Amino acid sequence: MAPHWEGLNEFLAVAEHGSFTQAAYKLDTNVVAVSRRVAALEAHLGVKLFHRTTRKVTLTDEGEHYYQRCRPLMAALQEAEQTITQSQALPTGLVRVTAPVNFGEQYIAPLLAPFLRQYPHVSVDLHLTNRRIDIIETGTDVAIRIGHLADSSLKAKRLGSRRLSICASPAYLAAHGRPLTPSDLNRHVCLVGSNEHWHYQAGNKVRTLTVSGRLRCNSGVALLEAAKQGIGVAQLPHYYVQEALAEGTLEEVLVDYRIEEEGIWALYPRGRQLQPKVAALLAYLAQHLPTQPAPDF
Repeated sequence: MAPHWEGLNEFLAVAEHGSFTQAAYKLDTNVVAVSRRVAALEAHLGVKLFHRTTRKVTLTDEGEHYYQRCRPLMAALQEAEQTITQSQALPTGLVRVTAPVNFGEQYIAPLLAPFLRQYPHVSVDLHLTNRRIDIIETGTDVAIRIGHLADSSLKAKRLGSRRLSICASPAYLAAHGRPLTPSDLNRHVCLVGSNEHWHYQAGNKVRTLTVSGRLRCNSGVALLEAAKQGIGVAQLPHYYVQEALAEGTLEEVLVDYRIEEEGIWALYPRGRQLQPKVAALLAYLAQHLPTQPAPDF
């Protein structure tokens, strides 16, 4: 019997997302079409591939066996097709990107207009959030993450790096003194962001100090403004404070304890070649972000 390909893409998408709705979104079609094609595949095979309830969709034993056999075959077919067409394909289509709010506003968003002018057949959906969303579940193509990466099934490309600086205003330092060691921060008013654990370098090791203060806020912009107004000491990425340092409205302290630069990463699903539209965006970001790009991780 000749291979029956009709409905296979829909079956795999439903199996991977556990939802006909998510599968339709991923395949850029509608739920009715996905359901009809999966039903036709089940009729051809003579088995039920899914248990369907109003709340969830799960694979039957036969469906699980079929998925485990078909997924590698489809992945190999997709890779073969992409290998043949990659060199000739123009970047085209929608790229879904998520990034941290303030970094996205200051560095990612300003690069999108020139990128879109350079690639007129590409469009971008940029979602700014400080929440770590599941890019597979949401159908996101690229997630921009900063700092240490937890182990995951995602592939990572390093786009650049950032530096954390501990800063205070000249007025604050004049009134409260300049901290000379990290332990001195226990006697200072610290402006606390989403993480109360500040990192510093001691010899070859990165150490952590738990800080506290009169102001806690998950907005780097708000902490920057409070530091400039002399409320306390803040640890912020360089892209927040570089202008204030240049103007003299902030001064960096504990420079000898500054930790090494952290990576700025683009995360994307592993196990497939990058589509031209995604590869073009990552290359553009790596070239134009205000840090030097580094090799893949």
